[in-house]
Amino acid sequence: MYKNLYLKKGKEESLERFHPWIFSGAIHHIEGEPEEGEVVRVLTSEGDFIAVGHWQIGSIAVRVLDFEDKAVDGAYWEDRLRVAYDLRCAIGVAGHEKGNDTYRLVHGEGDCLPGLVVDVYGKTAVMQAHSVGMHVARHEIARALVAVTGGTVENVYYKSETTLPFKAELGQENGFIVGGSTENVAVENGLKFHIDWLKGQKTGFFVDQRDNRLLLEHYAHGRAVLNMFCYTGGFSVYAMRGGATLVHSVDSSAKAIDLTRANVELNFPGDARHEAYAEDAFKYLDAIKYLDRMGDQYDLIILDPPAFAKHKDALRQALKGYARLNAKAFSKIKPGGILFTFSCSQVVSKDHFRTAVFTAAAQSGRRVRILHQLHQPADHPVNIYHPEGEYLKGLVLYVE
Repeated sequence: MYKNLYLKKGKEESLERFHPWIFSGAIHHIEGEPEEGEVVRVLTSEGDFIAVGHWQIGSIAVRVLDFEDKAVDGAYWEDRLRVAYDLRCAIGVAGHEKGNDTYRLVHGEGDCLPGLVVDVYGKTAVMQAHSVGMHVARHEIARALVAVTGGTVENVYYKSETTLPFKAELGQENGFIVGGSTENVAVENGLKFHIDWLKGQKTGFFVDQRDNRLLLEHYAHGRAVLNMFCYTGGFSVYAMRGGATLVHSVDSSAKAIDLTRANVELNFPGDARHEAYAEDAFKYLDAIKYLDRMGDQYDLIILDPPAFAKHKDALRQALKGYARLNAKAFSKIKPGGILFTFSCSQVVSKDHFRTAVFTAAAQSGRRVRILHQLHQPADHPVNIYHPEGEYLKGLVLYVE
């Protein structure tokens, strides 16, 4: 059976509030020497059971799987994944919905499966482990994925080379652990996208912007659109379907630009409204001529940069970066323009981000109004006991 881990006196309070993390400083002692990734039972200083979870070396020593004393086996994974899948069916992104086979099936702590992310693209699920425990259980989890989706998922690609703790020295390689497929086109809201799960960022596509892309489509009609940090061109493709007069996609990665062009061609072959540029975002914005002269006149700009801060020590510099980036957009956007601006940095709160954008607006001297306050979609749920899971925030702004 599992080894017992005893907490220091009073350190069970966060667990009594169902928070899924146990920090190393809360541990009094462990019976035996568990291997990293092993399941342990967590007991109070008085010896009362409180949780089971994955043991891991580091600041977060245990990621809690359950607050009931139960075995974590194949049946357990199937039960938890069925709950996650049923949620996706209930919100209309999985099951037999037409026009969409792209969604997040597991969102870590949001689905009471800390350390695990699973995105589904058609018949292929891409699985990422962010903890050694999930890595150890990857084959059981993969079998459960196929079972709970009723066979709609036929392939499971494991992509955890860059997400697992490097000190664990697992020697992990990416690859299919169930099936295998060269078909990499998935459908989102009726639009087709090439998914690069082999070498692309994250699992190959940013599923978390699905609802926000649909909102952008609503505003795109008759507008000249600039999509900064375009990656796979998701916002660009939606803008074109929405009736944009032109769409320019910009990313510093030439590979991302190639993928954007391929996705535009997949949906709008030969459409001359789209152009793509492999350039640094700040340099590109600096190069745009002032709006009262010859040059591009954008009246819809999307700013969706990668995380500027991945830990609290980088927060101050990140906020300066967001302010600087948005200030440049405010200085370039046409009067009556609309700005979609985002932060995916978990350590940047909604208030932090809004203050940075406020600073940028004030510096520009433009009149700015908030039309929408955006967040991650329902297939990226936030565990009410783990507010840290709310990472994506965005604003839609009208600029006079």
